[in-house]
Amino acid sequence: MNLLENTLEQIEALDEGVMTAAQQKLDLLSKPLGSLGKLEDLCRQLAGIYGTIQYDLSKKVVIAFAGDHGVYEEGVAKDPQWITKAQIPNFASGTCAVGTLARFMGADVVAVDVGVNCDEKLEGVLDYKIRKGTSNMAKGAAMTGAEAIRCLEIGIEVAQNTLKKGYKVLAIGEMGIANTTPSSAIISVLGECDPKEVTGRGAGLSPEGVLHKVSVIRKAIELNQPDKEDPIDVLSKVGGFEIGAMAGAILGAASMHVPVVLDGFISYAAALLAKDLHPHAADYMICSHYSAEPGTIKATKLLGMEPMLNLDMRLGEGSGGILVFQLLEAANYLFNHMATREASGC
Repeated sequence: MNLLENTLEQIEALDEGVMTAAQQKLDLLSKPLGSLGKLEDLCRQLAGIYGTIQYDLSKKVVIAFAGDHGVYEEGVAKDPQWITKAQIPNFASGTCAVGTLARFMGADVVAVDVGVNCDEKLEGVLDYKIRKGTSNMAKGAAMTGAEAIRCLEIGIEVAQNTLKKGYKVLAIGEMGIANTTPSSAIISVLGECDPKEVTGRGAGLSPEGVLHKVSVIRKAIELNQPDKEDPIDVLSKVGGFEIGAMAGAILGAASMHVPVVLDGFISYAAALLAKDLHPHAADYMICSHYSAEPGTIKATKLLGMEPMLNLDMRLGEGSGGILVFQLLEAANYLFNHMATREASGC
């Protein structure tokens, strides 16, 4: 708990003075005021995060956390659970979608096991296993309060240790068969809405399967009664180890003044937990894309953010988030290399 408390104490609001200076420079560039839209928003936000209008975004990393879920036994996912164990090493080797995109983007990937249902150590994957998957939230709490704090602190520790190596941009990702179920549950609780509003197909459920998934989430919420005013209680009652670790990674990055690119639906559930733990954590977040999961709209509204892209993606891994790396670099390049109206004679 000390690491979590200390990290929360280190999170600060963005530097408004530097953001004003960035806006003033943007207004001098050879273009109509505000015409670069969200790229200008990124320039201001990044300046506020770094505390300067001059920064280098070249060293980028994705941290992906993996965990399994006891609620899988309720039949809420189409794919077999062993895929979590099989796929997370591919993050490290660079052969899955996010690994392939990372090579294209010139970014690194760190894969972390926080709760994969296996005994063996996974090749290339950091071993922070809490236990082999959460408990079935349809029959009781997904984890203990101590485990909820532990997964948050794992995320903080991994993010801070990674960023100390000089990375200036972080994207978060995940792997965990059935993890759209706890994500929908978290968003339902924090958004005070019926699970049907925020529950989708996941990796390919039928319409009947989605209705069953909704009923399982309702049952879990009714049984466990998570307290929406206490994000740690929500995480422990209906969350997942990898979701908590992602929330922790957001807090860890914010404490070190590093922007965090959110990937999609699962990461938005984690982001809501992080925001509730410290409101200024949201200042460091960048929403990447609209996931095809219906709960994305509710989650991003709760975050007060609008995603940059809409590509009908629903893979997870960090695959959507990493695409925004080039948008960040493009915004920064424009900011530093575009002529002023005075210099261009316009």
